Amino acid sequence: MIKIVIADDHAIVRKGLKQILSETPDMFVAAEASSGEEALKRISEKKYDMVLLDISLPGKSGLDILRQIKRAKPKLPVVMLSVHTEEQYAMRAFKAGASGYITKESAPEELISALRKISRGGKYVTSSLAEKMAYAITAIKREKLPHERLSDREHEVMCMIALGKTINQIAKKLSLSGSAVSTYRARILEKMKMSSTSDIIRYVVRHGLLVDCER
Repeated sequence: MIKIVIADDHAIVRKGLKQILSETPDMFVAAEASSGEEALKRISEKKYDMVLLDISLPGKSGLDILRQIKRAKPKLPVVMLSVHTEEQYAMRAFKAGASGYITKESAPEELISALRKISRGGKYVTSSLAEKMAYAITAIKREKLPHERLSDREHEVMCMIALGKTINQIAKKLSLSGSAVSTYRARILEKMKMSSTSDIIRYVVRHGLLVDCER
């Protein structure tokens, strides 16, 4: 029996996942968490076989929590659950130690199949992402684009800035202080060699990143 921890800040998502897994005889939800910190606490208290972790959590991002889990329990498989397309976050998730990346639009059958494969020690990668990863490995090294130099949190803040969110709105959404968001904005401008919010917006639009930022 595969004992799974679900970490998602939306109760309705946790309920839906729990319902799907309850209909699968070899899996069950052994614990739930509404934040990354709560997930870390659950994992430290008992032994589980797998973690289903939302990538967009309040406070620390899901990717930050993933790194903490892998430091504490490197053999515990973590599957990232996201509303974002693979192009935006999957490569970052795998580099951080994820065993799989599933979008919330995936069919229940795909989710179950992925979890079973991972429980047997494998990784779950869609065919489209596998192709991109193969290309990335074999392609000639190129200089990173400016946005690829950003940390996960900086990337998230960049997207919200590009969508017209104010410092206060971003702070509320990410459970950060206004000064922390301002610091992230300053780092983004420095790393991307820009001087204003308008530069960020133009860059995101020009490089076709707006669609993923809106997800």
